[in-house]
Amino acid sequence: MGMVGTVGLVLHPRRDSKKAIDTILRWAVEKRVTVLGLHDEVGRIDCTAVAVDAATLVERADLLVGIGGDGTMLRTMRLIAGRPTPILGVNLGRLGFLAEIDVDELEQTLSAIDAHAYTIEPRMAIRATVGGAEVTAFNDIALVRIPGEGLAGVTVTPAGSPFVRYAADAVIVATSTGSTAYSFSAGGPLVSPRVEAVLVVAAAAHSAFNRALVLPADEEVALQVGPTNGRLAVEVDGNVVGHLSPGDRITVKAWPGAAKVVRLGTTFYERARRKLRVDGGVDPC
Repeated sequence: MGMVGTVGLVLHPRRDSKKAIDTILRWAVEKRVTVLGLHDEVGRIDCTAVAVDAATLVERADLLVGIGGDGTMLRTMRLIAGRPTPILGVNLGRLGFLAEIDVDELEQTLSAIDAHAYTIEPRMAIRATVGGAEVTAFNDIALVRIPGEGLAGVTVTPAGSPFVRYAADAVIVATSTGSTAYSFSAGGPLVSPRVEAVLVVAAAAHSAFNRALVLPADEEVALQVGPTNGRLAVEVDGNVVGHLSPGDRITVKAWPGAAKVVRLGTTFYERARRKLRVDGGVDPC
């Protein structure tokens, strides 16, 4: 008996996902598998997927399929965070780091997953409390300057020991997954997602010390806005979720293995070379 009895869909809000959905529904009919989707997503598409709320989707799905790109995959991972349900990423646009396959590979990939012929890549998340609400990020949590309100002056305190005060356009706390996102564009290191580490990176730092920090996953890191600074926006995986005022403080904690991403043979290094356009041959020593 196959492992997949119910497939849950998470769709890109704008890209055309009809071909991917039709492929999944056709495969599901042959395998007698139920397909579920979120009300506001499958409701705008003429298909036979059963519309449910997010709680039902998370509870019933044996496999979640994120159809879109890395943004859709991040949303899917946050939706299912903390559960063992595997997530398959289907790419509708440019090659991403999280999406594993293109639409043309979808049918054979579903059959491979149903036959247990795949591997799982655990992905760490980070969490913090912002404005009384807990937030979860799989890429990064960033404290970002608001135009007209000065630099992001942030004191970084890992493991209870004050270390550095950055003055920058933003101070980014990233996972290894997020090392290829905002952190990378700010000059941070490229880190394999198999490494459970927390990165602290200053974007366009104006302070004398501008190096990134790499911290172990079992150390919390506190970020405190300077008392003379303006407000900062708090971005979680690129979305503004709140603001911090001068003197405010948040603590970021790692959540190892928060999501499980399906892999079928491609490596992080292959994806990184293609996505980041790493040029030049690799010469033998």
